[in-house]
Amino acid sequence: MKKLSGSQKWLIGIGVILVLLVLWFAGSYNGLVRSDETVNEKWANVQTAYQRRADLIPNLVEVVKQYAEHEESIFIAVTEARSAMMSAKTPAQLQSADNQLTSTLKTLFAVAENYPNLKANENFLSLQDELAGTENRIKTERDIYNGAVKDMNVKVRRFPTNIVANMFGFDLKESFESNPGSENVVDVKGLF
Repeated sequence: MKKLSGSQKWLIGIGVILVLLVLWFAGSYNGLVRSDETVNEKWANVQTAYQRRADLIPNLVEVVKQYAEHEESIFIAVTEARSAMMSAKTPAQLQSADNQLTSTLKTLFAVAENYPNLKANENFLSLQDELAGTENRIKTERDIYNGAVKDMNVKVRRFPTNIVANMFGFDLKESFESNPGSENVVDVKGLF
């Protein structure tokens, strides 16, 4: 077996370093892609939870309408707030629309307070329970989303992965930040 010369050892050393750099680069890139897709998936879950809430609202409004036909302004406000929530594209937009919708729902439930037959209506009570459960799901999905955003943002900011992130345009993701007090689930039963 022939002994390697100094220049051959040097080339082999450089080759090993290059292979390690390529492997690190590929691993960093793939990790960023995985984290980015996880954030996208979790955001979709947040939107799905809000969609479920938005889907319950027309049924709730319809039940209340049967008892309170002269309360047209509240029905319009709820519909507009629901539309704003459905068109939200970012956590900040969704938060703002959610605040508007929560406010109009409180007004809707206050209107329902004036109609004892409505408060005893089986459909209304069922929708109330479903809405309360959906509020819990929304909070859970927001928390999971924020965890995925945190993981992604750490990768984007941490050295040396931040080099790969900057090269390929991986940006910090926006987390969902609720207004003070909005972390509490809306107690729709408590409004009666």
